[in-house]
Amino acid sequence: MFQPVSLFIGYRYSRSQSRSGFVSFITFFSIAGILLGVASLITVVSVMNGFEGQLKQRILGLVPHVVINKQQQAFTNVDLLISQYSKDPRVKGATPYLESEAFIQAPGKLQGVLVQGVYPEFEKQHALVAQKMQVGNLDTLQSGQYNLIVGMALARKLGVKIGDKLRIALPNKTIFTPMGRVPVQRTFTLSGVFQVSSQVDEHMVLIHAQDAARMMRKPKDYVDNIRLYLYDAFDADAVKASLVNNANGKFDITTWNASQGNLFAAVQIEKNMMWLMLSLIVAVAAFNIVSALVMVVIDKQGEIGILQTLGMKRHQILHIFITQGMVNGLWGTILGAIAGVLLTLNINSILSFFGVNILGSGFVAQTLPIDLKAEQVVVIIASAILMSLTATLYPAYRASKTQPAEVLRNE
Repeated sequence: MFQPVSLFIGYRYSRSQSRSGFVSFITFFSIAGILLGVASLITVVSVMNGFEGQLKQRILGLVPHVVINKQQQAFTNVDLLISQYSKDPRVKGATPYLESEAFIQAPGKLQGVLVQGVYPEFEKQHALVAQKMQVGNLDTLQSGQYNLIVGMALARKLGVKIGDKLRIALPNKTIFTPMGRVPVQRTFTLSGVFQVSSQVDEHMVLIHAQDAARMMRKPKDYVDNIRLYLYDAFDADAVKASLVNNANGKFDITTWNASQGNLFAAVQIEKNMMWLMLSLIVAVAAFNIVSALVMVVIDKQGEIGILQTLGMKRHQILHIFITQGMVNGLWGTILGAIAGVLLTLNINSILSFFGVNILGSGFVAQTLPIDLKAEQVVVIIASAILMSLTATLYPAYRASKTQPAEVLRNE
């Protein structure tokens, strides 16, 4: 009894059972469409978030976030520089390393790889590979022992196991021999295998930094790269800007965007397009409210005229039909949000129950990565409600323009 009369009538109209079957069908269809659109949008966006997070972890866990290069010269006071860079609150840690393109050879097989010479005492504190070791560990990389660690995909491709001998050749480093100029090469022993489940597994080889320096014909403690591991890899450009201001042109500074930026840009574009397409589904469903309300307005012409003759203002008539449309929109949005959250949280169990594996036969043991973000759910709910409100404005405006004398002339 304390409700505003326009809200009360609008709510009663939304619950009315006396409407024509066709109007009821359109109303049900609009609510169901909003429900399915909101639920689908929450589920798909959460899965896309999960894939983006997995991509970020698996690729950016090994690819250097920020690389500081001494322009083919050795760093001096490496420990001091690492301590200095680590003071930045965005920097998780800093590690020195060497890097070179190379060929790795197993009996009857040859593969191009990227060799990184690392110091295990630094890498095992920050590098993802230290957490993803399947066999062995980084401590097996000891100076002078010429051990190496490869990814699981590369080990399978070469058909090697722990203890096997592999030859690494550096095509950009050559020496003179009686047979002419040949690449620098050395036999290494496989001492460990890692798996981060990305293309890095097939192309990355780790050896001790001092062994790498010897192969490159450099002093034993030679280091020409320092990489920074960041808490958030997407802070790389900001960190680079602050380093450039302090480097005074002494160093070359690059970020992961140079090698992996296009990949993440493509993922973001795909995510935005999925958001847009599913939002259009919600919009189409919301604007079915227009059809239902227009029919209700036509059906209620006599009642609108009577309410106006009793003293109801035009803005109150407007509020009646906005309320009626918003009730339908709210039902669809709330039910869709509940269904979307429940589906997202249980999607892997549902797929497993029905025996569905959408990742393909090569990923039988893997599940869909899920990252449900509350702020995105709130944005989706707010957007659906806003679309529903927008859809009610025209029919409500038409209702408020009803002329009582014209409507009631034949009553």
